[in-house]
Amino acid sequence: MSNDTIQFNIQAAAIPHRESSAVDFEPHVTAEDFSIFYGSNEAVKSLRLEIPARQVTAIIGPSGCGKSTFLRAINRMNDLIPNCYVKGKLIFDGYDIFGPQIDVTALRRRVGMVFQKPNPFPKSVFENVAYGPRIHGIRRRGRLMEIVERSLRKAALWDEVKDRLSQNALGLSGGQQQRLCLARAIAVDPEILLMDEPTSALDPQATSRIEDLIGELRGNYTVIIVTHNMQQAARVSDFTAFLYEGMLIEFGATRKLFTTPKQKRTEDYITGRFG
Repeated sequence: MSNDTIQFNIQAAAIPHRESSAVDFEPHVTAEDFSIFYGSNEAVKSLRLEIPARQVTAIIGPSGCGKSTFLRAINRMNDLIPNCYVKGKLIFDGYDIFGPQIDVTALRRRVGMVFQKPNPFPKSVFENVAYGPRIHGIRRRGRLMEIVERSLRKAALWDEVKDRLSQNALGLSGGQQQRLCLARAIAVDPEILLMDEPTSALDPQATSRIEDLIGELRGNYTVIIVTHNMQQAARVSDFTAFLYEGMLIEFGATRKLFTTPKQKRTEDYITGRFG
């Protein structure tokens, strides 16, 4: 077992599960003067932000503005980076994600992630989706099959792979692999889905399928997507946060932010004057 694994399992207390309605405008994640450092470099600067529950929030901004760094903080992926540390608070259902009581393994079950490039395991389609539930103690084959089918259906992939469950996932197309990764994230029944440029490596048709899926996930999951694509942010999100040089410049309802931004830097960015 690696030192990282030991560190992640030191705390035994899991975050209590919150019950809420399907339509919930309460904040699910709140940043309170939250900063992230790589050594002496402050990549995210005193962020104050409330991310609504069960809505789609897009995080936009030029390269190097701290978008992905902030996204990875929500499920503690930055813990794997040497000399990375935080200040301030990042609150999830009333608990500081970086507090001493947090079990990171439990946190990552509740906060799933889909990365920029599809990263299926070199295993069968079935084993890719069943991996997370197995880790969390589900062993019965029938129950695993139920979870796999449900997750693949939610990812709009079941009809394409139902006769290929025993085949290696690396044989799927890029778009299918990304939807498989989404099914793998859904399989452990998270509350939040983090998506870091999930369509940047895909063709237009596959991109459209993923965007349609994001719309279908709204209401059941809190979805937070990092994207460089302004049109994509406008199409898929309910709320948008604009970051620039590690600072939050503006946050609001997507339609309003894109049509009548309050800040000139926001207007300059979304109209292509820089970035």
